[in-house]
Amino acid sequence: MNNLAIFIALIMFLGAVWTVLTEDVFKAIVIFGIVSLMSSVMFLLMQAPDVAITEAAIGSGITTALFIFTYKKMEERKDER
Repeated sequence: MNNLAIFIALIMFLGAVWTVLTEDVFKAIVIFGIVSLMSSVMFLLMQAPDVAITEAAIGSGITTALFIFTYKKMEERKDER
């Protein structure tokens, strides 16, 4: 395994731990998106470009956007109360 893959795996691990331990939901969502993006880079390093593109589009793009949209809606409803 090359050094770049080990470095990316370390970023993914630390990001996953940070996501679980943080108390700020928005920070957790952003870190989740970064972990997902690093996952797509790992798939690219493993010579699976089709899976990398899918992970980048759905995992890091659409899922993160949906989480942020839902978070903003929750904050709006919280302010209404």
